[in-house]
Amino acid sequence: MTTPAETLRSLARTRASLDGEEVTYWWTGDVYSWAPDEPYERVFGFEGLNVARLVQGPEDGQGAYRLLTREAAFYLDPDSREILETWRDQPVVHVWNDPANQKWRPFPVPVADLGDQVCFSLEIPLAYPSPLPVAEYPVHSSGDTYKALECFQFFARRADLAGGAPSVPATMSWTRMSPWLPWMARGQRPGGLTFQCRGRKLGSYAEVPGRIRAYVAGHHPEFAHAPETWTEPNETSWTYFRKLHPPKAESRREPGFTGRRP
Repeated sequence: MTTPAETLRSLARTRASLDGEEVTYWWTGDVYSWAPDEPYERVFGFEGLNVARLVQGPEDGQGAYRLLTREAAFYLDPDSREILETWRDQPVVHVWNDPANQKWRPFPVPVADLGDQVCFSLEIPLAYPSPLPVAEYPVHSSGDTYKALECFQFFARRADLAGGAPSVPATMSWTRMSPWLPWMARGQRPGGLTFQCRGRKLGSYAEVPGRIRAYVAGHHPEFAHAPETWTEPNETSWTYFRKLHPPKAESRREPGFTGRRP
């Protein structure tokens, strides 16, 4: 891995498979709330999956890739780990991101030498106009700018990367700092959420825990497979919420509502 193109190729083998076969990652963890002058609280468990297919085309350029993915993730009771349907009388909106695609071109991927392992790090700060502006979503929007930080780490064995297989076994960690979720209905209350998860590349989708596969099959069975073709824009929890609740359906600001909720 002496050039950006070689490093990206190793990351591609870790994150997906060079032969275009579907690759499933599964993860589990917890979601913590934070707010000024309040204790940190573990508010949800969190479990999800991503099914990806790596493709290369002449339009992508030398050493570039397109990662076609769908990802689903579910908010859990923090103790029983059961999938939630409501939280504090609010209907829970789970993660159904279709698509969640990426374009990769050679760049200096941060790599850490951990002895017999290699760690690839992707740190992604986000700041862009929110799909849920406060004027249209006073109860469900934290602000007119969406700000978050996503930190991924992918771990693979050096010996596996030295081989010629198109895909190598891997584990991963993921940390995310974000605003309150729209369906939590916390308006502009100060604070937000921290997600902390860990997971691994599975041998196939069939290795996803049975209750998760059953939930996907009962709600959006297409999430068992990666997309076949590139589409855009990507779906996020914020754009998905907007689809479920178009602005004209959003309730008006409640009398006396200050943007703060218990």
